[in-house]
Amino acid sequence: MITITDQAATKLKELLQTQEQPGLYLRLFIQPGGCEGFSYGMGFDAERRTDDQIFERGGVQVLVDASSLQYLSGAQIDYTKSTFGEGFTVRNPNAVSTCGCGHSFRTRHDAGQAQPCDDAAAHTQTTQA
Repeated sequence: MITITDQAATKLKELLQTQEQPGLYLRLFIQPGGCEGFSYGMGFDAERRTDDQIFERGGVQVLVDASSLQYLSGAQIDYTKSTFGEGFTVRNPNAVSTCGCGHSFRTRHDAGQAQPCDDAAAHTQTTQA
């Protein structure tokens, strides 16, 4: 299961209203790469595939394919604002190590295909409770 916060649902609804094509979904996916081995990806998609799981909050629908879901189970999509900026974040309980940018991670059982990082100081370790 993936949860979507109220803040994320509100922002997604705003963004969807600016699109010219009605009926779009937000697709959340995992792809190989990034300095920790896996990277998060998000984008609007008009098609729901047969292996997609759908998660909904406040009228916003998020699609996740079966392959990505194995790395995202239990994750939360949020939208945060701070003095440093604003944007979507994924809080992923499966990540044991993440890059400081928050876009790249690795899991306990799968390191993915890491690529060089521009900033070695950007790495942070995540501890499991």
